[in-house]
Amino acid sequence: QVQLVESGGGLVLAGGSLRLSCAASGRTFSDRALGWFRQAPGKERDIVAAISSSGGNTYYADSVKGRFTISRDNAKNTVYLQMNSLKPEDTAVYYCAATKILYQSRDYCYRSGEEYNYWGQGTRVTVSS
Repeated sequence: QVQLVESGGGLVLAGGSLRLSCAASGRTFSDRALGWFRQAPGKERDIVAAISSSGGNTYYADSVKGRFTISRDNAKNTVYLQMNSLKPEDTAVYYCAATKILYQSRDYCYRSGEEYNYWGQGTRVTVSS
């Protein structure tokens, strides 16, 4: 079992920045691919960014490319999402997710929520104009 706990959400003005963190329990963090998803009111949950278990590959949704950066620190069992140049349309609840332990495909970035096995409780981000 893996438990994920997000933090770092809040209220920010458009153009501002936030860094989300997601701390994981357990000793197998480095063997899992990770992702950040978001769900705005009345909308489906969408992928924001993903990072492979090797840490060598990343994926970004077109809407955040160039503004958001995903990274992981395996020594701290933590994945981050640095969000810059925030826009009102970035307002959502942000969730981190982890896959099962991966013995292969360690350079692959998983983009579908169905490919993730563990989810955090979410942290709310509100961007005001």
